[in-house]
Amino acid sequence: MAKRILVTGAGGFIGHHLVKRLKAEGNWVRGADIKLPEYEASAADEFELLDLRNYENCLLATRGGIDQVYNLAADMGGIGYITAYLADISRNNILINVHMLEASRQNAVAKFLFSSSACVYAQSKQKSPDVTPLVEEDAHPADPEPGYGWEKLFAEEMCRYYRHDHKLATYFVRFHNVYGPLGTYDGGKEKAPAAISRKVAMARDGGEIEIWGDGEQTRSFMYIDDCVEGLLRLMASDYHDALNLGTDQLVTINELVDMVSAAAGKKLVKRHDLNKPQGVRGRNSDNTRLNKVLGWSPSISLDQGLAVTYKWIEDELRKKTRIPVQSQTQKGSA
Repeated sequence: MAKRILVTGAGGFIGHHLVKRLKAEGNWVRGADIKLPEYEASAADEFELLDLRNYENCLLATRGGIDQVYNLAADMGGIGYITAYLADISRNNILINVHMLEASRQNAVAKFLFSSSACVYAQSKQKSPDVTPLVEEDAHPADPEPGYGWEKLFAEEMCRYYRHDHKLATYFVRFHNVYGPLGTYDGGKEKAPAAISRKVAMARDGGEIEIWGDGEQTRSFMYIDDCVEGLLRLMASDYHDALNLGTDQLVTINELVDMVSAAAGKKLVKRHDLNKPQGVRGRNSDNTRLNKVLGWSPSISLDQGLAVTYKWIEDELRKKTRIPVQSQTQKGSA
């Protein structure tokens, strides 16, 4: 049965993909964000430009018999961004999340999903590249990443409180490094796969690429289609506590660079900048609960996802003439 659904952050990467999937399944969708999608028009039935830090705007966004809210709106970015703007990020996101919860309650929304982050996990459990996969309980005792991690953990608690006090069916999911096409790849807010894809695309074969840190820090990465599938499955479930959403394929950043370089058909020399931020030393998702709760786990391999993502970023850079446009002969021999 078709539903009336609000996606906040619909001008962003995950929100834009989610809107397309919800529309493909026959739902009526309203998108809300402070900006429009950057690379293609939104598929939403309505798209409203709203600053959701303002409570009155949250009431507007949730009006009209909305059944479900996917609250993806957030001030966020890659490691360089989230370590530089602790106060701004914390203030902006706390305002968005608290106001969206209250507006959803006031407008009798049935289900509310909050997008949390693996940044909520205790830093003391992420000091080794060979990290033990993080289970949901590892967020406590609380020692999340400054700023972004703390405000995400606080919003998780607010979801619990609204479910307890007001019987709002809340869900929250901890993303582990989502990547794919139609995402930010430049300007400071891009995540590692997009930043590396941009750098590889702009480097000449046999040239040099800059890596933040020594490159031995580890992460797992999830392709956008798996992320959207997980969100829909969680919203259809009756599970209301913290849940990891990511893959458990642990790779070093150096290995990630090699994989993107292979997708580009290039051999590059790595230059490591030890003065740049690199985040926790190691982070991986334990998907035991995800598999149990949803009967599903992400299935798109990192090689597959990076090949698609790299090609999209390379094409975007060519459109903007930041790298040479290929001739038909070059395309045929690639």
